[in-house]
Amino acid sequence: NLRVFSYNTLRSATLNFHPANKIGGGGFGVVYKVNNLKSYKFSKVAIKTLSAESKQGTDEFKAEIRLIANTRHPNLVQLIGCCVEDGHRILVYEYLENNSLATALRSKGKHRAMDWPTRVAICLGTATGLAFLHEEVEPSIVHRDIKASNILLDANLQPKIGDFGLAKLFPDNVTHVSTRVAGTMGYLAPEYAQLGKLTKKADVYSYGVLLLEIVSGRSSSKAAFGEELLVLVEWAWKMQNEERLLELVDPELTNYPEHEVLRFTKVALFCTQLAASQRPTMLQVVEMLSKNVHLNDKALAEPGFYKNWTPRCSGGSRSFNESTSSGKDIRGKQPLLKPSIGSEVVSATSITQMFPR
Repeated sequence: NLRVFSYNTLRSATLNFHPANKIGGGGFGVVYKVNNLKSYKFSKVAIKTLSAESKQGTDEFKAEIRLIANTRHPNLVQLIGCCVEDGHRILVYEYLENNSLATALRSKGKHRAMDWPTRVAICLGTATGLAFLHEEVEPSIVHRDIKASNILLDANLQPKIGDFGLAKLFPDNVTHVSTRVAGTMGYLAPEYAQLGKLTKKADVYSYGVLLLEIVSGRSSSKAAFGEELLVLVEWAWKMQNEERLLELVDPELTNYPEHEVLRFTKVALFCTQLAASQRPTMLQVVEMLSKNVHLNDKALAEPGFYKNWTPRCSGGSRSFNESTSSGKDIRGKQPLLKPSIGSEVVSATSITQMFPR
């Protein structure tokens, strides 16, 4: 079902990739909107021009693209075609009318109001799509870059995960660096940010941050609260300790069930635990979100987080890399913040005690 387009066809459709047709971009490339792709059934498509050089040859690249195209789920953006011509690598996706979740959360007043049932549907749909990638696709797909700008919304504000499978097309140094660009640091699991250790649980961590964003309406990494520069996970943990979690809720939400909001927020804190072994699987996350289950929040320990920030000092400015992850950071230096829970977090309350069966 994968259609191969010529480079000239896509260049013509985007008016020679004119900036006016650009609708997004990220670590893997620039995205353009096409209103009318000749001789194709979709009236609108999104075209992603891949910016990094693939580590694979043409045949291998096409094989991977076919696998992505055949990975279909209601909560995944559908890949419908590609262009592999000379040095060009271009992907053609279905077009989603409501852009990204990031746009919907940040553009107050410009988009249809996101009430609590809409946010619940987005949380559940995204979790279901990610669980599908982890547990039902063979071989399983670790996304690496779950964030609000990679969750696209259709005409009914149903979520679809974008950019899945693309990380396999590029060298590890490209994909790892692409997730470390400004604005995405707040999503990274400490073990991935510092050591490059990538597992499904790194996706779970990123999903937990995304969950906090949906509840709070705030950015994951650019939020400053009071005099302390806190990333969103750190702020949520502070609110949990002070029994003030409802203060996390987006002020634009005026009618919501408090018990459900509290459950969603605590699920996010479980997802962002420092030790990967203490985070739930995405299947467990779906269960915790979709059922009115009791969560053992006494098993919650301080989350892990990794952030870059530049505080102003009396003697000028200095840049720090901070992490609550144990061990050394990627440059071999000790992190400035040590986890208060220490190494014993790995042997803390077992996963069957923390999460419902």
